[in-house]
Amino acid sequence: MSGDNNVAPIIIKRKKVVGGHGHHGGAWKVAYADFVTAMMAFFLLMWLLNATTEKQRKGIADYFTPTIAMARVSGGGHGPLGGESVFAENTLPRMGSGATSLNPQEANAQSGSFNSGEAKGDKGAVEEFMEVQDMLMGRGGESMVADELLEHIMTEVTDEGLVIEFYDTRSARLFDDKGLPTQLLKDLARVLISASAVVTNPIAIEGHTSSYPVVLAENPTWKVSHQRASAFQEILINQGVPEERIHRVTAHADREPAQRNPMDIRNNRLEIVFLRTK
Repeated sequence: MSGDNNVAPIIIKRKKVVGGHGHHGGAWKVAYADFVTAMMAFFLLMWLLNATTEKQRKGIADYFTPTIAMARVSGGGHGPLGGESVFAENTLPRMGSGATSLNPQEANAQSGSFNSGEAKGDKGAVEEFMEVQDMLMGRGGESMVADELLEHIMTEVTDEGLVIEFYDTRSARLFDDKGLPTQLLKDLARVLISASAVVTNPIAIEGHTSSYPVVLAENPTWKVSHQRASAFQEILINQGVPEERIHRVTAHADREPAQRNPMDIRNNRLEIVFLRTK
């Protein structure tokens, strides 16, 4: 027993471990909210730059320039970014060139805002555009277009000019599987040329396509839209339209769909624009 007393006592220490990570505070939430707010402001700025004209942007810049006593274009007034909502009166951005107002005021024309052509110097052009519309759509009389062609046509007077849209339907297409113009498109071109005799404005041709499946290795929308716009240009030239009258031929691929579904066949279309002249 005496030998056991010489052995050092064994001491066991038990450490108490507390589980869980505890609360680290909400500072990261504030930083994240600031980031989201900054991104939203950035995209809003990009949209506003796309929806305004050069003169409007100049007016806004002058408004915030402290080095001049009076800006050439006031920051207040009527129209988009001029003291009213950009959504007022069905204001819509179009192709990055500005906005179209259905009920413009004369002050809009003076301040550089786009309008539907009601400025005094533009009434003659609008009347000519409306006459072409009436010929195509049969408003106020008989249409020069057969019913089977009429369902492929849509017209609209915008700030850019008279837009005439030819589009595919499920029953008839403008181009076949090989990309060649169908008889339908040739008939539509002949009707367009007859109506274009009313005006002498330069012509712009714009090609649009519906989206292709994402499984394709190469997206053909740019190539297809360019080929279709160029093919229609050749049709017009071959049928007597002077080549110098065609101001531009543009491909938009599937970037400006007419329908919400990007693969909708209705997005396959050509836009022919009788451009406003300054």
